[in-house]
Amino acid sequence: MTTEQPATAAIGDARPRIEGRLKVTGAARYAADEPAPDLAHGWMITATVARGRISAVDASAALGMPGVLGVLDHRNAPRLDPRAGNYFGPDGSLLLLQDDVVPYAGRPVVLVVAETPEQARAAAGAVVVTYEPYPHDVDFRLDHPAARAASTAFGPEADTGDIEAELAASAVVVDERYRTPEENCSAMEPHAATAWWQDGHLHAVDSNQGPFSVSQVLSTLFGVDRDHVHIRAEHVGGGFGAKGLCGPQMILAAMASRSFGRPVRVVLTREQVFLATALRPPTDQWLRIGADADGRLRAVHHRPAFALSPLAEYIEWCTEQAKTLYAAPAIRTELTAVPLDILPPSPMRGPGATPGSFALESAMDEVAERLGLDPLDLRLRNQPAVGPVSGLPFSSRRSVACLREGARRFGWAGRDRRPRTRREGRLLIGTGLAATCFSAGVFPSTASITAEADGTFTVAVGATDIGTGARTALTAVAADTLGVGTERVRIRIADSDLSMAWNAGGSRGTTSWSFAITQAAAKLRERLGDPARPVTTTVDTTALIDYQPATERHTFSAVFAEVSVDPATGEVRVRRMLGMFAVGRVINPLLARSQVVGGMIMGLSMALHEEGVRDPATGRQVNPDFAGYHIAAHADVPDIEAEFVPDYEPQDPLGLNGLGEIGTAGTAAAIANAVWHATGVRQRTLPIRLDRVLEDEGAEVRGAVGVA
Repeated sequence: MTTEQPATAAIGDARPRIEGRLKVTGAARYAADEPAPDLAHGWMITATVARGRISAVDASAALGMPGVLGVLDHRNAPRLDPRAGNYFGPDGSLLLLQDDVVPYAGRPVVLVVAETPEQARAAAGAVVVTYEPYPHDVDFRLDHPAARAASTAFGPEADTGDIEAELAASAVVVDERYRTPEENCSAMEPHAATAWWQDGHLHAVDSNQGPFSVSQVLSTLFGVDRDHVHIRAEHVGGGFGAKGLCGPQMILAAMASRSFGRPVRVVLTREQVFLATALRPPTDQWLRIGADADGRLRAVHHRPAFALSPLAEYIEWCTEQAKTLYAAPAIRTELTAVPLDILPPSPMRGPGATPGSFALESAMDEVAERLGLDPLDLRLRNQPAVGPVSGLPFSSRRSVACLREGARRFGWAGRDRRPRTRREGRLLIGTGLAATCFSAGVFPSTASITAEADGTFTVAVGATDIGTGARTALTAVAADTLGVGTERVRIRIADSDLSMAWNAGGSRGTTSWSFAITQAAAKLRERLGDPARPVTTTVDTTALIDYQPATERHTFSAVFAEVSVDPATGEVRVRRMLGMFAVGRVINPLLARSQVVGGMIMGLSMALHEEGVRDPATGRQVNPDFAGYHIAAHADVPDIEAEFVPDYEPQDPLGLNGLGEIGTAGTAAAIANAVWHATGVRQRTLPIRLDRVLEDEGAEVRGAVGVA
């Protein structure tokens, strides 16, 4: 593919999003807004025990209440095909209302259907579900007796060089554990679906990140042809991974519609979103890093564990950075899975990379601290020329540019690296940084472009806009690849009938859809001399993708943070953040900056606030709402600057890479490192809560000698 940047008009232009006016005026319809004739409403009841069986369901009182159409549970619900799965194969969490087994607290066990949502909710309160509880296990830790090697579907683990010999020969060895809690995706729009059956076809408006993949799951679950499943997700109020799978609202709405012969809408409450939809699993990560006295790394040994459910396979790929960011003679990674009685985890923004970078970049700062080196210099001294594990060249590697330009803009050169040296009154001030990367690439997608009789072009691709501005970005791509103005391009997205397309996820949505559009446009240009209109071309990129390229492909970033810490209260406030990003060509700087700034805010939230807490006695999450599960609010968000270094991805015909995840990964580590610089105390467990920072009278002495 070419490495030259073509002269274009729309790509690179900071245009506001096409659907912006619809959203700010309230005209945009989300899944819960879709009108439907004769609409009924379902209300979900979730299990209160973490493991056990349902011994009885008494719905007699509910069935006699006004407006109630019926109650579905494991005794009368439509049967589902157990072969249905998501990314990693069969997924038992999809098999709702199929038996009396309760595999986790929050499992949907009953659906009450009524004429109005108020009637359904009232009737759900009258249903009595009795459980026989079994002993459960939610005790997550790296040394759990059930721990096993994680799936290697993302590639083999690293094992280069002699780890023990290199550690023994190192002048400094950091040997520490880093922990991150369970986190929830917390999208603004709760999960919602409106479903109806007509002539053997399933139709639905759903809140999801990939209508085509959801249609595939539903096709298997209900035993109908994929072409008979029609899913739309016109507007989605955030996803962050939680809507990347076929959600319980969609399955239950389809089941109820089939049972009662009319459209049914299921909208989850905020608590139900927490209990029954995707979560980032907790991690417990053991890191050993050895270095020479001059700061050259000799060994990196990363052994992270994450929780998962026996219902479904999953990979929280925390080891990507250890295999990519820094050169060392010996690198070993051992990704470990710990089965527990929890909801199956799924990807959350920056999956694997976000908790993994917190551990690795915190440990790198600890190496710098013990060697008396500047953390920036340590990172610059250990940049690899090729993939440290694969030995492959990088298609593009702009990590150094991110670090150097970020340091210049942030004013890093004037920093005193000693901790606890900068004060403003009673506040301790510190700065920190982190570098990171995220794998990039494309997945198969289909795109069709029609040259209309009026001189316009209709572009159809099964993309999903979850608030990222995908419509606007893809319009620019189509306009430039067709050689016309954006006013001549109409875009159709978010419909499974538009054929196969990758989800909005994995930082591969826009690149995958753009690749398909680019190929379709090239094919169409060959036919534009034909006077007949309309003319349509369609391209499926499955056979065009190089699945084993001879280079490593990643995006890179460097995040810098300044914090203030009040040692008397334990309060940490982030004052300013700067992120520098290398993400290939930027289609739309306005939308791209919004994406990475939003990612950095999520990283701030992870660093200081977010923590899903489970009661060991019940196995149930005890803070499934925004009162107990804290996320960053406007008052928590400081001055944030985000910029892009010039970059071009040679594996892509337009030089593009994805950028949805890279803003989140790395941010928590930068903040944690800044807190150490302020206080002299290392925070190895997230979030950095007040009680973990609050100092006693001996803190001054400990901080002065750098004791954590």
